[in-house]
Amino acid sequence: MRNISAASTNLSRPIDLIPQILTAIIGGLIIFTVLLVAVVIGFNISFADEIYPGVTVAGVDLSGMEPAEAASLLEKRLQFPSQGKILFRDGEKIWLTTPSQVGLHLNPQTTASAAYQYGRNGRPSTRLFDQFKSWYLGTSLPPMYVFDESTAQVYLEKIAPQTDIQKVEASLSVDGVEVVVRPGQIGRHLNIPATLEDLREQLQTMRDSEILLVIDEESPVILNVGEQAEIARQILSQRLKLTVPDAQEDDPGPWTFEPDALAQMITIERIKDPEGERYQVGLQTDGLSSFLEGIAPQLAQNRENARLIFNDETRQLEVIEPAVTGRSLNVAGTVEAINQKLLAGDHKIALDLEHTAPQVGDDATAEQLGISELVSSHTSYFYGSSAERIQNITISAGQYHGLLVAPGATFSMGEELGDVSLDNGYAEALIIFGNRTIQGVGGGVCQVSTTLFRTVFFGGYPVVERYPHAYRVGYYELKADGGYNTSLAGLDATVYTPLVDFKFTNDTPNWLLMETYVNQAARTLTWKFYSTSDGRTVEWHTTGLKNKVDPPDPLYEENPDLPKGKIVQVDWAVEGADVTITRSVDRNGETLFEDAFTTHYMPWRAVHEYGPGTKGMPPKDGKKNNDG
Repeated sequence: MRNISAASTNLSRPIDLIPQILTAIIGGLIIFTVLLVAVVIGFNISFADEIYPGVTVAGVDLSGMEPAEAASLLEKRLQFPSQGKILFRDGEKIWLTTPSQVGLHLNPQTTASAAYQYGRNGRPSTRLFDQFKSWYLGTSLPPMYVFDESTAQVYLEKIAPQTDIQKVEASLSVDGVEVVVRPGQIGRHLNIPATLEDLREQLQTMRDSEILLVIDEESPVILNVGEQAEIARQILSQRLKLTVPDAQEDDPGPWTFEPDALAQMITIERIKDPEGERYQVGLQTDGLSSFLEGIAPQLAQNRENARLIFNDETRQLEVIEPAVTGRSLNVAGTVEAINQKLLAGDHKIALDLEHTAPQVGDDATAEQLGISELVSSHTSYFYGSSAERIQNITISAGQYHGLLVAPGATFSMGEELGDVSLDNGYAEALIIFGNRTIQGVGGGVCQVSTTLFRTVFFGGYPVVERYPHAYRVGYYELKADGGYNTSLAGLDATVYTPLVDFKFTNDTPNWLLMETYVNQAARTLTWKFYSTSDGRTVEWHTTGLKNKVDPPDPLYEENPDLPKGKIVQVDWAVEGADVTITRSVDRNGETLFEDAFTTHYMPWRAVHEYGPGTKGMPPKDGKKNNDG
């Protein structure tokens, strides 16, 4: 029994050691893990702002460098873009350049940033693995280059003139006025996209390279050109004469081209027909078209309706200016006719003109146009206007006398006004420009636009476009007795071509005839509309002048052109105000439409000019001679 007990005791001792061993192992693992974590943390702290050890780029060791330092080193060490060699070859011709000159550039900052990010991206396990790999085995990263193809393309485009050869078709050409035969020539053209593709592949190797330029060749077609040579000689045998068909006394032309001029325009073109390809001789389409487009304005006539007036006694229309048939040069048709007739041996060729009849001819009757009565009329007054302003009113009003507006058409005053210039008879008078009233060509035209606006307004026609004046202009509120009717405020319109226009629509089924009459002695402008009334009536209301604002203090400016002591007022004070005018256009108890015209007039200051050295100028209180 004792022996057995002793044996049992000895067997139990190894079993008692297992917990101790496990405890030791676990403790060791914990200590190892703590030490490993401490090492990793210490490692990352040591290289917090630096590239991890073992990281290289194209053989350049960046270990322990900050990104900026690494970028600087890479820029110094990686010299392939600036020192490498790229040789382009086309047969015996060569062009030697560097990768940087064809658009290859190192991006050191991006490359250094990628090196710095190595071991810092991904999951923690991935980052730890990359850090260990870099430290233990080393990591080689590729440099980051940027290839700017546009730079390479520009470089190749500069080479192209030295490689390209224009293809010469057949052997037919013109020397002076002589038709000669010359040998054809194979055309060569640098294929830049294909060459760029080869360049891109070679640059990826980062080695010096020779690149063969990709050249596309185009062979000419060899044909029997004897017949076409005879045609060319026929074209050059005598002068070409272009004429206006049924020319009138005031028509331009004729135009002649001597053989040497024709020789400059002659073309030899390859065309396809059922029998194959051949050469066709003719005159340059572009050259002929350019010449014809140059003379087209001389031949052009805008179609114009007859200008008419309505005789109130006979109730018939009378022609004051005859209608004009529109005429234009058909450039393409004329070019075709010239080439066809020259081939047939004809050297006197009529231009191809297209004619467009006017909508209203001289024989139009009042009944045909639906014109039977006066449907709207308005008279404005311009007492106190200068001779120049009266001149401008008369000229501009005359532009509209006798004009017709078709049913449903929108009339633009600016389009019919034309060029307001000294050459067209206009004079300089006061105009509103910016925030000043100054001398300008055409002052007074707005008297005409305002009168038209009111004729449209009171006639019940829709207004499409209207702009008021910047400030209240006294002319537009004048009454027949010379006094002022402020209820007319807000019923003005300005026109300043081509920016500012007045437009209205004839929304009736009948034509509308406009007549304008200027009575210079009475200082009146009357605008009349003749048509046939559809029974419409107009009711309107004005708010009157609201929100009045006193004008600013007067402005005094020195004018070196005035003598000392001379003071001249050039602008007059007007109070600012707002006004809204509403209109209802009715017919047979139904409202056709309603509209409103809101105008904001700015307060306008008086402006005085004085000669240099004028005593008391400018006045200290700024109010002397406030209103002249």
